[in-house]
Amino acid sequence: MPNLRVSSAEFLKSYGRISEAALREPVSITSHGRERLVLISAQEYQRLKRNDREALYPWELTADDLRALERAEPPAEATAFDHELKPE
Repeated sequence: MPNLRVSSAEFLKSYGRISEAALREPVSITSHGRERLVLISAQEYQRLKRNDREALYPWELTADDLRALERAEPPAEATAFDHELKPE
């Protein structure tokens, strides 16, 4: 959750100051006391967009993708869920 919270009215009155703050940290814009929007820098938005993932059908995977999947190992912390694989 963003640290800085402002009302929509405050945002409209102080756009310059608040947009400058959003270059440093996310700014939550509220309406009637409820968070409605979060203002972030264009740089942060681009970083988040790079992390978007695209779902593919198995037949859309390349041979390199399939080889990488065959070699993939689960992270060590995944062992915490091994009990879910065992039949009851």
